[in-house]
Amino acid sequence: MELLKDYSKVDPYSLNDNVFDILDKQWMLITAGSADSFNTMTASWGGLGILWNKPIAIIFIRPHRYTYKFVEDNSNFNLSFYTNKYRSALQFIGSKSGRDYNKPKETGLTPVITPENTITFNEARLILDCKKLYFGDLDPKNFIDKGIIEKNYPIHDFHRFYFGEIIGCYSKQEWN
Repeated sequence: MELLKDYSKVDPYSLNDNVFDILDKQWMLITAGSADSFNTMTASWGGLGILWNKPIAIIFIRPHRYTYKFVEDNSNFNLSFYTNKYRSALQFIGSKSGRDYNKPKETGLTPVITPENTITFNEARLILDCKKLYFGDLDPKNFIDKGIIEKNYPIHDFHRFYFGEIIGCYSKQEWN
């Protein structure tokens, strides 16, 4: 697997993306693992912000997702964002399991290794390498609006969430 190239390291404070748009409308890939064994999934739930005086990303993964084990077993994870050109690849990745499909082969995305030694894809326009800082599980007894449970968790498969410090931020040269 090749190393990441044709990207510039940027300060996460300099990003101009609308976080609501890139998460909810454009989606992202969450990827974790090693060059020998990794998985990726499409996600639209999450956040970016500041916590503990650090730039952080927040991701949510249901325990039955194949990517869950990879995030659990590794100290870092990667978030990557794409132009609309890759929408069908993200749709495929979000609807198929890495247990059954080789997602990079099926979508044509090219896995590469970042300087922080995480896996991402060379077609991304923006890449965030994250070091896990904290995790927790959503607890049904803590929901104030119980309608959220009925709508989003009919089988009670509550997400685990992770706070990750953004330790590497890369933008494709053509997007700088």
